[in-house]
Formats: sequence, C-alpha cells, structure tokens
Amino acid sequence: MVVLKTRRELESMREAGRIAAQALKLAGEAVEPGINTLELDRIVRKYIEGQGAIPSFLNYGGFPASACISVNDVVIHGIPHKNHILKQGDIVSIDVGAFYEGFHGDNAYTFPCGDVTKEALDLMNATRESLFEGIAVAKPGNRLGDIGSAVQRYVEARGYSVVRDFVGHGVGAELHEDPSVPNYGTPGRGVRLLPGMTIAIEPMVNAGVHTVKTLSDQWTTVTTDGKLSAHFEHTIAITPDGPVILTLPD
Repeated sequence: MVVLKTRRELESMREAGRIAAQALKLAGEAVEPGINTLELDRIVRKYIEGQGAIPSFLNYGGFPASACISVNDVVIHGIPHKNHILKQGDIVSIDVGAFYEGFHGDNAYTFPCGDVTKEALDLMNATRESLFEGIAVAKPGNRLGDIGSAVQRYVEARGYSVVRDFVGHGVGAELHEDPSVPNYGTPGRGVRLLPGMTIAIEPMVNAGVHTVKTLSDQWTTVTTDGKLSAHFEHTIAITPDGPVILTLPD
C-alpha cells in the first residue's frame, strides 16, 4: 500500500533527509587513500546520532553498520571493515539513511578516491545524471515506468547496464515502503505518481553486464563480471509543483 504524506510529515522527512545527506557528505569528504571503510562508517554514525537521529541501516535485517560502503565492483551493501583500506583510484559508493521524528531519509553517492580512471569517472557521471533524468519525470500524473525508462535510456545509451535485482522504493515511516521503483521500465506503465508520495530513486549502474551476485556474508553484492559499479540515490517527494529532493545537506 502506498502511503501519502501530509505537509507536516513531509517537513519531518525533509529534516530526516537533511541529516542523512549531511552524514553522507561528511563521509564523502573523508574518502582518501589510506582511510579504512570502518572509519567512514564511524563518521556517519557520529553525525547522525549527534543530531538526535538513529542510523536507519544499523541492525536493519541484521546489517552490522550505519552505512553501506561499496568499493569498485561492489554494487551495494558493502560492510565497513577496519581492514578494508581505500587506495588511489577506488570508487566508493556510500549509502546512508537516518531515522528522525518517525521518518527516514535515504541517499547514496559514489565518490572517487583520489585520481580515478576516465572509465570510472564516466561511469560515475552517467549514473549521477541518470538519477536526475529519473527525478525530472517524477511528476503527478506520470507513472513509475516513466522514471525507470528515463534512467534506463540514459544509462544504456552510454553503453552501461542497470541492475535489475535491486530497485528503488518508497520511503517514510518505514525505510522500505511501497511502491518498488525500478531503474528500468516502459513509459506510461506502473503505479501512477500522486502528490504526497515519497520515493527513493537509486540507479545502480554497471560498467559491464547487469547481473550481480551476493557473497557468502549474505550482504555484499558484486558485479558478476568484476567490472565497476556506481550508485546514486535521493529521496524525493511528489508534489503538485513537481518533484522535490528531500535529501539535501546543509
């Protein structure tokens, strides 16, 4: 069931989104060769808790950290670890959620670690821009297929592939709500977008094939061909005036 949010609820979601976005920004600013991914996770948790909020991911379904930190061919759900030390040329996807006053904010960004290859930079740029292509059509009266199609067309026109095993989702009092928001689809198909809907659009884009596999820890998900993957995400609200991004930092 899709839950429509009131104006007051949207204001609470905007604050949850701000906290999640600022935590993500701080972690991204700390990405550099030599830092370990557990330290990035600590930065996220310290900021979120310092704002009187709760990290949405911590213990969610048993996940052991406050942020998902996924490096290079890891698509999503990378587990931070003190022995995972970032090196020059890595690309680092950080996914952060914050729970505040009864609502979640959820966002992700892929950061370069020092100088990265043109291949990596092009992938990150295409993934980020595909997110905004999807957001641009998230208007009342359009359908979920319009969002997915916009993302897919942008990505595939540049020779990349969109992950199909994992998709975006509704966000609100629960971290994952209806509807599912695929990054592929057919224009004019799917759930109609209505004012008050809040969704996370999150393209996960691979440099190679779209297929992925989950490792034995039951979380870490990697590309099946070992090629790079990037991930960008915003929580947005559908309003009568069009889409509004809720996950904006200070």
